[in-house]
Amino acid sequence: MILGIPKETKPQEYRVALTPEAVGLLTRAGHLILVQKGAGLGCGYSDQSFRDNGAVIMTDAKGLWAKAELVLKVKEPLSKEYAFFRPGLLLFTFLHLAGVPALARALIKKGVTALGYETVVGEDGALPLLRPMSQIAGKLAVFLGAEYLRTDHGEKGILLSHVEGSRPGRVTILGAGNVGQAALSMAAGIGAEVNLFDRSEEKLEKVKLKFPQAKLETFNSVHSHHLAKTLKDTDLLIGAVLIPGAQAPRLVTRSMVATMQKGSVIIDVSVDQGACVETIHPTSHSHPFYIYKGVLHYGVTNMPSLVARSATEALVHQTFPYIEKLAAQGMQALERDTGFKQGLQIQDGKIVHEEVKKALGV
Repeated sequence: MILGIPKETKPQEYRVALTPEAVGLLTRAGHLILVQKGAGLGCGYSDQSFRDNGAVIMTDAKGLWAKAELVLKVKEPLSKEYAFFRPGLLLFTFLHLAGVPALARALIKKGVTALGYETVVGEDGALPLLRPMSQIAGKLAVFLGAEYLRTDHGEKGILLSHVEGSRPGRVTILGAGNVGQAALSMAAGIGAEVNLFDRSEEKLEKVKLKFPQAKLETFNSVHSHHLAKTLKDTDLLIGAVLIPGAQAPRLVTRSMVATMQKGSVIIDVSVDQGACVETIHPTSHSHPFYIYKGVLHYGVTNMPSLVARSATEALVHQTFPYIEKLAAQGMQALERDTGFKQGLQIQDGKIVHEEVKKALGV
């Protein structure tokens, strides 16, 4: 198969879909790998490192998309890439179509078959391709929240960590999945007080056993009055809600945000699936936050790009076995792996994933 790796077009997106070492494994298996010039520079991979592993360097994106049978990306294509779509093309990347219906329409119109990393299911029922990026985003959310709580960013001047004679910071996390647990591990590790909300009592009990030393209180997110009360004393709110393929539920309303103290911080990791905080909208690394009702809002949709080398290595470690199967077997690879088939969202001009259908009103 001919595989194409274009340079990412999302602003300040520095990751790349394959490492040079992964490219070498595929070329030795007989595949042709096309890599756009400069695709790996953002995370320290030179064009020569890809050449040394058998890749062909393409100078422009148009030529690469035209020749490739399977295009691999990290983030979803932007509107300027829609012109490259064509019938029969295979696309494998993070799609998050619930948050970008225009992309879904373009893929359908052009007859592209698109698989999303975020809905591939592992043998254990988890989401193996989403896990590493979720863990990175969860950890970064605490780092960034700690930074934005500094006095030079607002009125709070709160240190999340415990210091003798001063109360520790209060962190509220919505969702006890990969993002939420990664954020909890960081927040608890520095001594912050953590309130964790999730709709699954079973998951909350498991988390309490996993983090016995944490200053942790858990709540069922079904009961919104608990959340409304908690937010009034929250320093850092982290949105970590995920329903695979679906629009994130709006758990935090505009009126709830209005009750938060000035200088508090909201970081909504679920923003690429529509956001679980009503007042959040997508932002970028160049303009990462804005202030609403005195509360700092951070809505960057590609947080792991801040640590592009680590994020690329972690992502490729998980995606490579699936890419290898797809390159060798084509669509038959999905028939032999029902969890992999859950990654299929659009096929031959039709939405085939049920949650994506619901999210887009199809």
